[in-house]
Amino acid sequence: MIKIQNAFEHGKAFIAFVTGGDPTLEVTEQLIPAMAEAGADLIEIGVPFSDPIAEGVVIQDANGRALSAGCTTDKLFDLVARVAPKVNVPLVFLTYLNPIFTYGKEKFMRRCAESGISGLIIPDMPFEEKDELKSVCAGYGVDIISMIAPTSHERISMIAREASGFVYCVSSLGVTGVRGKITTDVAGMVQLVKAASGVPAAVGFGIAEPEQAKAMASLSDGAIVGSAIVKLVARYGKDCAGPVCDYIRSMKQAVLEA
Repeated sequence: MIKIQNAFEHGKAFIAFVTGGDPTLEVTEQLIPAMAEAGADLIEIGVPFSDPIAEGVVIQDANGRALSAGCTTDKLFDLVARVAPKVNVPLVFLTYLNPIFTYGKEKFMRRCAESGISGLIIPDMPFEEKDELKSVCAGYGVDIISMIAPTSHERISMIAREASGFVYCVSSLGVTGVRGKITTDVAGMVQLVKAASGVPAAVGFGIAEPEQAKAMASLSDGAIVGSAIVKLVARYGKDCAGPVCDYIRSMKQAVLEA
């Protein structure tokens, strides 16, 4: 597997998200290498789940489409194992605690390591519950990517000190989704992270336009985009690779200008 830190070695990183199996596993298998080629420095792959509580309607619907099309955790692991050798960027899963524990945490982490998954983003895992997975993840070399919300306040330094991979700074309250304006004190969040840790900090939630990506990357080590990409997948279906890659190229350029 490729280390997450590699995504940040050449300047600001553009991190792109796609829901695994949306609209089909075949499309995802074609899309991930294309996204990397278009300029994504790290790719988050959402593990389809029936109750993705941190997600807005766009990604909720993508989860539903993927599940209806027959995507399972096993099939997604198999897909990643085929795709990982074709890309030169780290791949991470965004998932929830329920799928991990249902699958079996030891088996889940082993398959992450075997297939080429470098890290996990788990929105519903509180910092205080991290020990539930910390040792098994470490045993397989899988980073747990910590999320820091605008409401974290004094917890930011505590979370950042134990972070690995990168710190996911949540730009807005609420669930994922495109936002016209980001008003959170992102700079303050990132400064607290940097004071406590040498791990890169990237900003996500609500970023959709190049100007937003540039602004957020100028305050941090990179920008994360999910819903805007998933909307393109929903719009173009099996023909989504071209529009998604055009979009990634424009966002990557904006991040490089930060």
